[in-house]
Amino acid sequence: MLIQVHTENPQPRLIKQVAECLKDGGIIIYPTDTIYGLGCDIFQHKAVEKICRIKNIDIQKAQLSFICSSLSNLSDYTKSIDTPLYRVLKNHLPGPYTFILPASKQVPKILQSKKSTIGLRVPDNKICCAILQETGNPILSTSLPGEMVEEYTDPELMYKKFETLVDIVIDGGIGGMVPSTVVDCTTDDWKVLRQGLGEWAA
Repeated sequence: MLIQVHTENPQPRLIKQVAECLKDGGIIIYPTDTIYGLGCDIFQHKAVEKICRIKNIDIQKAQLSFICSSLSNLSDYTKSIDTPLYRVLKNHLPGPYTFILPASKQVPKILQSKKSTIGLRVPDNKICCAILQETGNPILSTSLPGEMVEEYTDPELMYKKFETLVDIVIDGGIGGMVPSTVVDCTTDDWKVLRQGLGEWAA
């Protein structure tokens, strides 16, 4: 199903439909403040496994990440954040950044890397925020399979390609082509693992 959601004022009826789909174990393609993502409710294990199959990645080796609605919501899923790190997160979120952090016990084991870390994002996107508030849970955030190509910016083309694999494709306008900047904050020496849309100067 392809649904058009208003970028500035997401329609509550459609957001509710997406949230119900996620709660039922559905998979969606949705816009973020960077590129379109493939997502599901992080507590729906079968949906997480299906996304890994779609991407042809080993769930044991994948460094998966998910989006949270706010910085305080993010802090539920990572171990205690010290003051310097909190300041960095506060300065960069919401925004086009994924922070690799130590996972707390609230993060489902299926999503944790072998090092018990997790990638966390708080995107600056009204559709994302509306879905997260309605769902009440974070959503898995991963790129679509294959290389970043033009067709991953156009929701109609994404729908044609993935309609048999996902439940809903959200049309929130043309997406970007540059992913988030990934920063590893699991040690005191913060390191950029992938330079993306967000400029980094901690």
